[in-house]
Amino acid sequence: MTDTLHFPPATGIGSLPGTDAREAAKTATGAFEDFPHLPELPARGPGADMIGRTAGLLVELYARVEPSGWRIGDRPGRDTRRARSWLGEDLDALEEFTQGYEGLLKVQAVGPWTLAASLELRNGEAALSDPGACRDLAASLAEGLRLHLDEVRRRVPGARLVLQLDEPSLTAVLRGQVRTASGYRTHRAVDRQIVEATLRDVIAVHDGADGGGPVVVHSCAPDVPFALLRRAGAAGISFDFSLLTERDDEVIGEAVEGGTRLFAGVVPGTDGPLSDPAGSVMSVRTLWRRLGLRPGLLPEAVTVTPACGLAGASPGYARSAYAYCVRAARSLADNPE
Repeated sequence: MTDTLHFPPATGIGSLPGTDAREAAKTATGAFEDFPHLPELPARGPGADMIGRTAGLLVELYARVEPSGWRIGDRPGRDTRRARSWLGEDLDALEEFTQGYEGLLKVQAVGPWTLAASLELRNGEAALSDPGACRDLAASLAEGLRLHLDEVRRRVPGARLVLQLDEPSLTAVLRGQVRTASGYRTHRAVDRQIVEATLRDVIAVHDGADGGGPVVVHSCAPDVPFALLRRAGAAGISFDFSLLTERDDEVIGEAVEGGTRLFAGVVPGTDGPLSDPAGSVMSVRTLWRRLGLRPGLLPEAVTVTPACGLAGASPGYARSAYAYCVRAARSLADNPE
């Protein structure tokens, strides 16, 4: 299911500014004609944020908003209903703007480890503190994603879906850097094999499914664990390119040679001046030369994206950033050296 050669050259990450679902769908489908995505609009409030949105997908687990954040509860309440309602609104808008569309379509959800680090148990501690709760959460998420992907397929029947799992807390989970409720301690690091196995199980919901497709894991945190994500079955890895260091060269080279697609976040996620598109991908070309990789492989291996979601940007900048990604990708294809 993970043929990297068919990924288009540019797409968005997920979140956009504003509260208008139709406007967001129009932006995402208009800018990326061959690789649109389902927009997320966290400015609408709790339930539209990434954690609340994914909590609304869970099966037989529910969450509500507390002053400290999202907490697992016994039954679906107002917050769950609101999250599901907004997702429905976003799907309605996407369906409207993808009539007759055939091609790749990306949908995003929070991955199991960032969810475990962010959702609280009844005692106020993160689900991460309880291995049993982590297992339950991952199983509930997997079933919820299966249902969600089925719903998107029903609404956009010509599309081949790409699932993006957002895992900004993954490195902190692996390093034992997630703080406890008191803030004075951190939760113990989770064993890498458990992290990998859980991710593999969730990725298999789509990648291993009939009518499934590739799974991309996104993190705009430093030190993305490329090798672990590849072993877990990720077909693509999405990251903030500016956070790479030469320490990452070896794992990046192995990923490219192993057929993993790089979703290179080269366009800033917040308002600022945008330079010449060719200049923005110069660092990608420099990396390629450093790794000794064939220049012609560049457009086959890299999809250009913003560095992270654009929820904190202005609407005008978000539209410009999307157009800029497309132009930067074209520059890479036309002049990979």
